[in-house]
Amino acid sequence: MNAQLSFGDGGDRFSPRYYWIGVAIILAGIFFATRASAQSSNLNRLMLSGAVSYERGLDATLAYEHETRYHNAWEYFAMGYLKYEDDPEAGHITKKSFWHSYNTWHIGIAYKPCVSRGRNHHGNVRIGVSAGSDLDKFIGGIHGGYEHSFALRHGWELFFQVKEDFIIRGKDNFRTGLAFGVKVPLNR
Repeated sequence: MNAQLSFGDGGDRFSPRYYWIGVAIILAGIFFATRASAQSSNLNRLMLSGAVSYERGLDATLAYEHETRYHNAWEYFAMGYLKYEDDPEAGHITKKSFWHSYNTWHIGIAYKPCVSRGRNHHGNVRIGVSAGSDLDKFIGGIHGGYEHSFALRHGWELFFQVKEDFIIRGKDNFRTGLAFGVKVPLNR
C-alpha cells in the first residue's frame, strides 16, 4: 500500500516541493548572513523549534531559556504535539487524519547542565517535567535528551535536540524524536 499526503482536491496551488525549497532558502540565508562568534553566558533567549517523533509525530515548541554560569540553563517551555494517521476511508493521509488524529499540549520546565564545550558550540543534557492535556484528560510528561547549540553572531544560536519524552496517561507513552531550532537573544 502506498501512503500519500493529500493537500486538497487537486485544486490547491500548494506543492510540497516548493515548500521545502522555501525552507532551504531561509536556512541558507541564516547560515550565510551570520558568522560564528564567541559564546557568552547569562543570556535570556527565546527558543523556537520543530521536531519529528517516532512514530508519525510532529511537535512545535516555544521556550524561554535563562542561561547561567558555564552554559548551564533553565528552560520554560510550551509544546504542542500532533500524531497523524492514515484515513481509514481514503487509505492515505488526508487533512482530517493529519490535523485531527491526536493532539496534546504541554507546559513545563527543564534543567540543562552543560556536558561539553567548544569554541563556538556547547552541549547540554536536558532533564524536565511537564503537565498538559490531550483535549480529553490531564497528562504529564518526563523529558530527557541532549541539546547541542552552535553560536552565531550577536548572541543568536542554532540548535538540535535528540529527545525522549515519557508521557503519563497519553495515547503514546514514549516519544523519541529529533528537533531543530533557533535561539533569539532577548537582552542584547
